[in-house]
Amino acid sequence: MTDATTTTQPKVDYRIEPSQYRHWKLDVDGSTARLSLDIAEDGGIRPGYKLKLNSYDLGVDIELADALNRVRFEHPQVRTVVVTSGKDRIFCSGANIFMLGVSSHAWKVNFCKFTNETRNGIEDSSRHSGLKFLAAVNGACAGGGYELALACDEILLVDDRSSSVSLPEVPLLGVLPGTGGLTRVTDKRKVRHDLADIFCTSVEGVRGQRAVEWRLVDAVAKPAQFAAAVQERASKLAADSQRPADAKGVKLPRLERQDSADSIAYEYVTVQIDRARRTATFTVKAPAGKQPTDIAGIEAAGASWWPLAMARQLDDAILSMRTNELDIGTWLLKTEGDAQAVLQSDATVLAHQDHWLVRETIGMLRRTLARLDVSSRSLFALVEPGSCFAGTLAELAFAADRTYMLVLPDEPDRAPRIALNEMNFGVLPMVTDQSRLARRFYEESEPLEAARASIGQMLDGDAALALGLVTAAPDDIDWDDEIRIAIEERAAMSPDSLTGLEANLRFAGKENMVTRVFGRLTAWQNWIFQRPNAVGPKGALKVYGTGEKAGFDMNRV
Repeated sequence: MTDATTTTQPKVDYRIEPSQYRHWKLDVDGSTARLSLDIAEDGGIRPGYKLKLNSYDLGVDIELADALNRVRFEHPQVRTVVVTSGKDRIFCSGANIFMLGVSSHAWKVNFCKFTNETRNGIEDSSRHSGLKFLAAVNGACAGGGYELALACDEILLVDDRSSSVSLPEVPLLGVLPGTGGLTRVTDKRKVRHDLADIFCTSVEGVRGQRAVEWRLVDAVAKPAQFAAAVQERASKLAADSQRPADAKGVKLPRLERQDSADSIAYEYVTVQIDRARRTATFTVKAPAGKQPTDIAGIEAAGASWWPLAMARQLDDAILSMRTNELDIGTWLLKTEGDAQAVLQSDATVLAHQDHWLVRETIGMLRRTLARLDVSSRSLFALVEPGSCFAGTLAELAFAADRTYMLVLPDEPDRAPRIALNEMNFGVLPMVTDQSRLARRFYEESEPLEAARASIGQMLDGDAALALGLVTAAPDDIDWDDEIRIAIEERAAMSPDSLTGLEANLRFAGKENMVTRVFGRLTAWQNWIFQRPNAVGPKGALKVYGTGEKAGFDMNRV
């Protein structure tokens, strides 16, 4: 399999709808939704492998991510999602090993990142929206399949004397147990480290009551009682949810966009690629025209409501660029439009943030910005005349590795401005659970209080620089040269070293389970997936299924 940037493979399109699903079935019954995994063996997103034993690839997870959004927005009455298998005696055997064996390194890492983001999104919805998840493990559950179960609030395992949970990557494949799986076993399930050591170095896994005793699952049930136990636990989870019982859902239509060889264009987001400079310019536009200010107006707007529409478009653009344009290493973040329109839209969001649709829209914004944070690209924000880095859109500037803001001493009325509001102080946290400003200032009270005191002001470059909100504020004489040099210098550096550098600097300070998942994905899995023990001629991923034994270089590094 070649990298997705080559012409031998079509670009990946993350836009999908339930009528196109090949691997998942979504059924809704009152307050409970059932997501059943029944993977089509011949339904791989790329040729060269079969998805046997309910093993998955990127296409399976694209469907899952879409199905989760359908539940969030189209079925607000759903309080519990039961994740189960549509196959007999097999829940999910994890990522397809043959797919991993024939994939490029970049494809593997991007696949793992998206998979982890989707599972993190399950936990995000449980925490912020009261959408609870129950893994009804009705068969063997291994590797990434167990990672999916681990992302749920509870795991119920069928006790049929054969079904088990396992993370067999180390003994079977010579790679790390999925980063998210290993991290959730310790940080979330709090499995004792010695038991986790046994668990993660055995192929057969753990089943029955021992799985409960080791905290690998929450409960087991005999096959005859399994369905009733699933219903009982789903009902208990639903009882703690604040999702509404009688709300009308919002349909999520297919995103409309125009693609060309060097651009992607949506209503509120455009991406322009400069292949010579290896840059992509993301421009996010402010709302135009009259915007709703009350719940009735928001519900009438539905998926076309600016915060929701913009978030969906930006999310799709990030995913498309991340997967399909591997050589475009620097993303330039720009905004365009009326800053006051953004601030007014934010005021509506803040006034109604307890309403289910607004809450889910905030969740979509939060997850989209977090996807930007963890993307392995250099992010430079450029604040120029016509920009609207205000409130929610100011988060793009604070997500950037550097932010440059133009100063116009001779034309102060035309100079760009930055404006803050409450959206910048915790409504849209990073995966560290910090606001981007809190991360920026290491939670020191003085600069945070000074930034908060500026709410209501339109800050020019000098004022923003004094508050520490931007990196540099060149005037119009120096602007072109300073930006050009910064971009050229970045393009000349090693992409590998930049990936490590940016991940460290963006997530300095506070750590939690999610930051450890992505940190380990960046460092450990990037390294392990390139080692001969995994992908060399005798590597475990290469010889799996051939009957040949892997040949390991036994030197410890």
